[in-house]
Amino acid sequence: MQENHTTFHMVEEKIAFHSDKIQIEGLVYLQDGDKAAVITHPHPLYGGSMYNQVVEIMTTVYQEKGFSTLRFNFRGVGSSQGNYDQGEGEREDVRSALHYLHERGKSAIDLAGYSFGAWVNARIMDSEPLINRIIMVSPPVAFLDFSSLAPSPKIRVVIAGERDEIAPAERIRDLVSAWNPAAHFEVIEGANHIYFGRIDTLYSVLSRVIG
Repeated sequence: MQENHTTFHMVEEKIAFHSDKIQIEGLVYLQDGDKAAVITHPHPLYGGSMYNQVVEIMTTVYQEKGFSTLRFNFRGVGSSQGNYDQGEGEREDVRSALHYLHERGKSAIDLAGYSFGAWVNARIMDSEPLINRIIMVSPPVAFLDFSSLAPSPKIRVVIAGERDEIAPAERIRDLVSAWNPAAHFEVIEGANHIYFGRIDTLYSVLSRVIG
């Protein structure tokens, strides 16, 4: 039976920021303190957007933990200008989102991504000093190339679904041991790539591991 977790995220402000020469749309919620999170969405060519249910859950948990949040639509999605760029231009979108929060006084910024978003995030990790921690939900290791991802202590949490063929849990387990042996890796029993019937469990896990 499908669980219907109602997300009670705070009232976010619609904003726009520039990435290269294009305008990106986003939703921001600013709280006191220097903690913040940029949350990235799944694949633009398969319906991914900042309104994805998993992205909503991630945003909600971060807000409940006292973080400012910024989620946004990658270039070519929704009202964001530009076109899908196979992860290259999307990296600039993420960098621009990090700098948007930094300019608003946020210095401890998590980069949290789901599926394609986790892949894009991982590809800027070593070149972006603003990143505090990397949180990955269902990194799609059977669909996109993670071979260039170097080991990093910034990778702190990786979550996978037990029945996810796009992000196979056992393959991710082996990779996490190379990325950061100290990272928290958790498999959600019975979950597929979209967490059908397991979205409440994902919420609970995220609430426990995001401090």
